[in-house]
Amino acid sequence: MIRIVLFLIIVGTLAVGVAWLADRPGDVVVIWQGLRIETSLMVLGGAVLIAMAVIALIWSILRTILRSPFMLRSHLRRRRGERAYQAISRGLIAVGAGDLAAARKHGADAKRMAPAEPLALLLSAQAAQLGGDRAAADSVFRDLASRADTKALGLRGLFIEAQRRGDHTSAHAFAEEAARDNPSLSWAGKAVLEFRCLTGDWGGALALLEGQKPALDKETYRRQRAVLLTARALAIEDTDRDSAKAYALEAVKLAPTLVPAAALAGRVLAEGGELRKASRVVNKAWEAQPHPDLADVLVNLRFGDAARDRLKRIEALAKKAPEHIEGALAMARVALDAQEFAKARAALAPYLAAPTKRVALLMAELERAERNDEGRAREWIARALNAAPDPTWTVEGHTSDRWLPVSPSGRIDAFEWRVPVHGIVSARVIEAEAPAAPVAIAAEPKPEGTAAAPAEVLAPQRASERTRAKPDSKLEPKPGPIIPLVVVPDDPGPEAIEESDAPLARQSGGWRKIFG
Repeated sequence: MIRIVLFLIIVGTLAVGVAWLADRPGDVVVIWQGLRIETSLMVLGGAVLIAMAVIALIWSILRTILRSPFMLRSHLRRRRGERAYQAISRGLIAVGAGDLAAARKHGADAKRMAPAEPLALLLSAQAAQLGGDRAAADSVFRDLASRADTKALGLRGLFIEAQRRGDHTSAHAFAEEAARDNPSLSWAGKAVLEFRCLTGDWGGALALLEGQKPALDKETYRRQRAVLLTARALAIEDTDRDSAKAYALEAVKLAPTLVPAAALAGRVLAEGGELRKASRVVNKAWEAQPHPDLADVLVNLRFGDAARDRLKRIEALAKKAPEHIEGALAMARVALDAQEFAKARAALAPYLAAPTKRVALLMAELERAERNDEGRAREWIARALNAAPDPTWTVEGHTSDRWLPVSPSGRIDAFEWRVPVHGIVSARVIEAEAPAAPVAIAAEPKPEGTAAAPAEVLAPQRASERTRAKPDSKLEPKPGPIIPLVVVPDDPGPEAIEESDAPLARQSGGWRKIFG
């Protein structure tokens, strides 16, 4: 609307000016070198306008002629860029679709038409990844890393390729460099944090986590810090009890439901005579997740207590989760020690229709202790062979008899207390001789229904008892195909997790330094 009004004002002004000049005619005389030209003012104005238009037209023609080489080059460059863009677009689509031949063809076209274009280099790297050409992909990512505008992308690609070939030292170096150049890169910060955790550098991991705090939500930061503090406390528990206590208490404050932190804090508080505080910490964690480690802390809360006193504490603990099997198992175990056989039997009664292994083994002990009935004990032992498994610390197809802060692949707080997934042909068991040297061990698979040695079956299922298995080299996972994705160009694909688990467990330091 404003533009229309302005246009009308300008047109009206011009019309008024022309009318004013028409009403006031005048003569213009030009004398130049004896030539006399007489005309009116209006004619002279029209002639000047025509002359200006002719001059502008001539200048435009001359300018076009002079700039024609440059314009031709620009046109060819623009046309070449459009063709390169089409080749890159079609190549990326071919990579996402898994069409190796088309990806290579369009990648070659893009490289020929735009050799320095970052997307052309990216397409070449993806085509090499799709074809399994690790050397070519590594070379392209190095070219990307050498440029300032694509350095982050190149470092990520080099990081993924180093992980794929098991070169964890190089992968660590690439992640460190990326995190140093750009602290906002979440993948680099996460990778460096995982590497420090895998090598047992808990102080460095905590310092790095503090630097990542602005990028993390409050709950994630508190949980991860609590896990790292618990790991650090466990690592120095035998050498520096005061520091371990401080770390454990801070971890419990950040994550009161973290079972390992609550169990460790309860132990160190009980050793220092702070029995009420220890009991409060354990009870709060138990209400969120009943766990045998928490029950063990409460059973051994005071040194020299009578068995009946321990039973009273466990009875009160079990009432906080009356429907949970862990309360019944803890009460049955303490009742057996106190020779309160009726209470032990009553605690296990709701679970006898479909007993787990621990329930069956406790019933075998109960039959021996109460009735000295070896036949009934053997019957329960036989039922334990085919009984449902009990919960254990599980992650990524691994099981562990004790909590660990990181998984074999480096994920923080990945272990879950749950029943292992049924149908696994062979489970890799992570066990340790002592807290200072956890080791990844593969357990021999046993078909369902196969009898086990009596020593294996009769051993009580307590958290404090550990069994070592022989490593089985046949369980080495086979490398799967690499499927790069368009969204994440150096994504190892859905099957790369299995490919990377075993090398991480075998790297230098690894599990042996987690609590070192």
